[in-house]
Amino acid sequence: VTHPAMDRKRSCMLCGGAVMLLLGHMINALEVPLDPLKYEFSIHNIAFSKSPKDYIIDPRENIIIHCEAKGKPHPSFSWTRNGIHFDVEKDSKVILKPNSGTLVIDISGEKAEAYEGVYQCIARNEHGSALSNNIVIRQSRSPLWSKEKIEPITVQRGMSLVLQCRPPAGLPPPIIFWMDNNFQRLPQNSRVSQALNGDLYFSNVLMDDNRNDYICYARFPHTQTIQQKQPITVNVLDTMNDTVLAAFLNGSDFWGDSPSGERAPTFMQPPGMHSTSMVLKGDALQLECIADGLPTPDISWSKVNGDLPSGRFSFHSFQKTLKITEVTEADGGDYRCLAKNRLGSNHHIITVVVRAAPFWISAPQNLILAPKESGMLTCRADGNPKPTVTWSVNGIPIENSHKDPSRKIENGNIILSDVQTGSSAVYQCNASNEYGYLLGNAFVSILAEPPRVLTPPNHVYSVITNSRALLDCASFGSPLPKITWFKDGQSIVDGDLYIIHKNNTLEINVARPVNSGKYTCIASNSLGNKENHIYLEVKEPTRILRQLGYKVVQRNSMAVFECKVKHDPTLFPSMIWLKDNMELPDDSRFEVGSDSLTIHDVGEDDEGNYTCIRNTTLDQDSASAMLTVVEATPTPPVIMEQPDPPTDLELTDQREHSVQLTWTPGDENNSPIQLFLIQYEDSLHEPGVWVNMTEVSGTSTTAHLELSPYVYYSFRVLALNEVGLSEPSAPSRQYRTNPARELPYPSEVEVIGTSPDSMTITWRELTGLESNGPGLQYKVSWRQEDVDQQWTSLTLANVSLYVVTGTPTFTPYEVTVQAVNDYGPGPRPEVVLGYSGEDLPTVAPENVKVSVQNGTVAEVSWDAVPLSTVQGRLNGYKVSYWKMRSLHKQDPEPEKPQELIFHGNETEGLLFGLHPYSQYTLNIRAFNGKGDGPTSSNQIFETPEGVPGPPADLKVQNLNLDSLVVKWVPPVEYNGHLTGYLLKYQPINTTDELGPLKELLLAANETSITLDNLKHSTRYKFYLNAKTIKGSGPTVTEEGVTIMDEGIVHPKINAIAMTSKQVDIATQGWFIGLMCAIALLILVLLIVCFIKRNKGGKYPVKEKEDAHQDPEIQPMKEDDGTFGEYSDTEDHKPLKGSRTPSNGTVKKDDSDDSLVDYGEGGDGQFNEDGSFIGQYSGKKEKDTAEGNESSEAPSPVNAMNSFV
Repeated sequence: VTHPAMDRKRSCMLCGGAVMLLLGHMINALEVPLDPLKYEFSIHNIAFSKSPKDYIIDPRENIIIHCEAKGKPHPSFSWTRNGIHFDVEKDSKVILKPNSGTLVIDISGEKAEAYEGVYQCIARNEHGSALSNNIVIRQSRSPLWSKEKIEPITVQRGMSLVLQCRPPAGLPPPIIFWMDNNFQRLPQNSRVSQALNGDLYFSNVLMDDNRNDYICYARFPHTQTIQQKQPITVNVLDTMNDTVLAAFLNGSDFWGDSPSGERAPTFMQPPGMHSTSMVLKGDALQLECIADGLPTPDISWSKVNGDLPSGRFSFHSFQKTLKITEVTEADGGDYRCLAKNRLGSNHHIITVVVRAAPFWISAPQNLILAPKESGMLTCRADGNPKPTVTWSVNGIPIENSHKDPSRKIENGNIILSDVQTGSSAVYQCNASNEYGYLLGNAFVSILAEPPRVLTPPNHVYSVITNSRALLDCASFGSPLPKITWFKDGQSIVDGDLYIIHKNNTLEINVARPVNSGKYTCIASNSLGNKENHIYLEVKEPTRILRQLGYKVVQRNSMAVFECKVKHDPTLFPSMIWLKDNMELPDDSRFEVGSDSLTIHDVGEDDEGNYTCIRNTTLDQDSASAMLTVVEATPTPPVIMEQPDPPTDLELTDQREHSVQLTWTPGDENNSPIQLFLIQYEDSLHEPGVWVNMTEVSGTSTTAHLELSPYVYYSFRVLALNEVGLSEPSAPSRQYRTNPARELPYPSEVEVIGTSPDSMTITWRELTGLESNGPGLQYKVSWRQEDVDQQWTSLTLANVSLYVVTGTPTFTPYEVTVQAVNDYGPGPRPEVVLGYSGEDLPTVAPENVKVSVQNGTVAEVSWDAVPLSTVQGRLNGYKVSYWKMRSLHKQDPEPEKPQELIFHGNETEGLLFGLHPYSQYTLNIRAFNGKGDGPTSSNQIFETPEGVPGPPADLKVQNLNLDSLVVKWVPPVEYNGHLTGYLLKYQPINTTDELGPLKELLLAANETSITLDNLKHSTRYKFYLNAKTIKGSGPTVTEEGVTIMDEGIVHPKINAIAMTSKQVDIATQGWFIGLMCAIALLILVLLIVCFIKRNKGGKYPVKEKEDAHQDPEIQPMKEDDGTFGEYSDTEDHKPLKGSRTPSNGTVKKDDSDDSLVDYGEGGDGQFNEDGSFIGQYSGKKEKDTAEGNESSEAPSPVNAMNSFV
């Protein structure tokens, strides 16, 4: 039995009101959970197992000393410094954190030395005081190296040497290391090494040691500062000569008094043959031996009369230091270090003395005593030397505390006898010696407490049949409670069937199903009784149904091992497969199913012993079989069929509302069973009807079935495999459950308000299976909420609704629907809240106000209707508004009203999308679930002017060579008084680039304008806006083209003005005929040239050009056959965005593509977009000229110019 003894349990169950000190990581405290219900007393035990701590602080940071405590009532805190009360309130630099004992000392601007000392925290409440360990606070220090003049050291080669560091005493001590001027560590080895005190030792000096930068550095870890000693110069001399003598006479230090030579080892540190070292138990021990000699001695260590402690010792500094960790008393004794070279050896004995700060053997423990009881506090500690033990009460030495006749001290222990209520206190045990001290707090509570059972109520223990069962009944109380066990109302006594242990655990050595049930343990003392119920479930064992059996299979075929198990339905067995007691090979051919192992493509390596293990949380079973592989032989085809029906249906574990059904599976017929389907027949309510009840896996042979009262059950089982369902099994014997009044609640209860003076209560009827007994009826009850009146009830049968009439309009009602049968009513149902029917609201909203925000938005507000007039649940308000007319003109008829819905209690909102400069009408009505209430009086409001709409039907018509007529229709929506129109226009060149923009302000009554002095043959873009006092409205745009200049174009062609929409002349008949004639003319000309060439003559093209000088027709170029006036060569197009002067001339220096090169006088004519449309004269130096790149369709004029 592993349960702790009850007296130990009671002593550690100190719960309420405890004070627990937590000094950061400085203090170890045992935390016991608090019980807020019962206990309002006590101070927590605190066991301090470490010596006083020495904490070194950084003077640049605040001092924080943590001290936390818990208790009921909450403890107060105080501090002592150097044994004297530390008055925190008188020092403005010291803060005590609220609800805490943590000290925060602000040392900014102060000297940290003022707050050095030994601190101790005290936590107290009305039940006593607890003390912390002493906390020693000291300021870190990194003093400067004292100034000194270091003379060079002269030493003869081969002699030993010690370079002293002697850093200033810091707090904590600094870390020492030697470096050179380049901040490189000086190399160390078995000859040269640093001692524990920081000095640098040379067992013998070499010429290479001659240098002037031996520098000792001291790093102070808390302040993160590094200081260095003045460099030391070492001069190594090979022989004693006059120079050495001169150096000696000049005052230099000189090491060695004889010529260097080999010598046996002697000890430099520690000197002599014997020394002593003291170490505290648990600390680390470091022993050091440094020897001189030539050659360099080797150091070895041993313990006299013993061995070095295994696993705890190590060598450092080239074997010169022995370190032993976690020193024990057995590590005391003599240690020998041996220095040896080829000339001899020497040894040194170090005697190690182990001392020990106090440590606990038995720390004081909390003690709970009932009035008149007796007890003892023990405090046993050891150390070296033996510690002195003293006792205090609530922090006061016991000899100075008030006298208590029930208390005395014997052999260092406190004996308490015949204690009285009110004598609870915290006792402190102090064990100290010269190396430290221990402080233990123990709370003695004089407690009169009725029993409590600590084992969780209604705990369920589960065991397997024929195994041992242990039922626990842990308790607490003062005086110590007595435990009594009962089962089914019968007292249990210690005997053959039951064993009651000293800790009150009840043991049943061989548990059987009959032992299942409810057990009760009662804890009793003089102050009362407390009982607890515990349940024991004895489960059926897990058993594999069939042994695996010996299997012989053919090579490359499939082997299947089945491992079906019968188990308790509440347990879920897992399955593990082993091969030759090892895990299965990691091979995809091994397939583990839910209750089988399949091996595909079997080979000789698969032979062996296969084991199936079925585990549950409580037990397990296993079975094994051998697999043998033989040569393959033809096998007959496998025929799969539906499984045979299960047999041997049994009902076991029969209880009031459950039963366990077991069966034996039928033959699988070469297809594994996937699941079993369980059906039931209720011969009382639905005879002859079989209903699916549940499914279980194909490996199960049992099912735990939950049953309803008042049903005559019969069960049958069907098996399913890949082929299909088996025939049903033979029905089980009939199992009748008794009627019961534990009826379920009728569900889906609702209260619906159908009319202003009625409400309908509906619910879902219970089925016959849910009736749990004969005479099923429904008790319907209702009453008004928050009205002191009796319930009105009515009992109904075979219905699922009832209409309550004569109810007030929209009144809250509490409704319940309870099922009742002949055995009594079911459980009291939950109350459902509902309302009787609604009626229309009776009052219209008042104080309707409209605030116009701008021409399109208005804000509307109103006063909420009184809720008493809503006659239902207020769903919100409907705001209807419509435009009556425009203030500019009379509309033919008002617009259709628009409606906005504001939900809930909203009483204001915004109306969007209004028409400016219009008159609107608005009204509001409240609505609920029944409908709309009366409408408020109409509110008429007007919207201010806004920007007008766009002008309608903008048109541009040509008038003559340099004029265009712009016409438009006024806007459809004036939205105010028109103040005029803004007309803008600008030219567009052939690359769609826009020219300068001109603006005209026009009167409001104008609908057309003639624009004169425009550029001929130019496309213009027009922008028109209507304006009111609110600004300009949307812009409409249109484009138009002026008529071309007839006096410049050759041959003469009538130019026409165009709008932005042009006709594609390439599809016109006359244009196609013209093109064909020109092509024919060119062909004739080419034929003539060809004939002339064949006759040996040269066709005088140039002479003919000079002779005729026809201004209408230009010659072709001989080199490329293109027409002389126009070329569409891409390589010679000007860059997009290039501009030409307004006078139509192009400077030659501006571009290599200048068109001036094509004529002698520069009198060529240009369109507005810069394209040349005149005739050429004179010699051309360029191959191509700029073409017209207008994005518009080519006009007849442009087309003709291309062939002139």
